[in-house]
Amino acid sequence: MVKFLLWCVLLFFCWPLALIALVLYPIVWVLLLPFRIVGIAVEGALGLVWALVTLPARLLRAL
Repeated sequence: MVKFLLWCVLLFFCWPLALIALVLYPIVWVLLLPFRIVGIAVEGALGLVWALVTLPARLLRAL
């Protein structure tokens, strides 16, 4: 909702720039999608490593 309101303000002040942003937003989103996927994969791998490193401490705490 905030993005839409900001776009409306931009449309009011500078409509050509708002139309360019409206066209380019989906293109930029598609271009950045692989980086998001890699980020999710790296976050999962680091979470797994963290779980393996802290496993002995969690096992000792449970006893």
